[in-house]
Amino acid sequence: MILRQILRLSAHFRSSASVHLRRNIGLSAIVFNKTKELDPVQKLFLDKIREYNTKSKQAGGPVDAGPDFQKDMNESLARLQRAYGEGDLTKFPEFKFEEPKFEETPK
Repeated sequence: MILRQILRLSAHFRSSASVHLRRNIGLSAIVFNKTKELDPVQKLFLDKIREYNTKSKQAGGPVDAGPDFQKDMNESLARLQRAYGEGDLTKFPEFKFEEPKFEETPK
């Protein structure tokens, strides 16, 4: 009876190990794939993302955004400041957590 349970557990272990091994091999194949081995559509997509990244770094913000975009953004920021109060809404807020003060009570 114990031998039967051990064999059953080893079968479960083997099946789960093989599933994990297949997943890891599949993921590592994707990670180690070189850009020259990509199909043309994937390569074009990656090239466009890299191009947009360099343009956005040079522009310091959104690429090809006209005056309408800036006007809409300023209106949205003004509306949010009216609703939620003052502060710079273009930056992530800084949180400050203080350590709780515990008091020991005599027993």
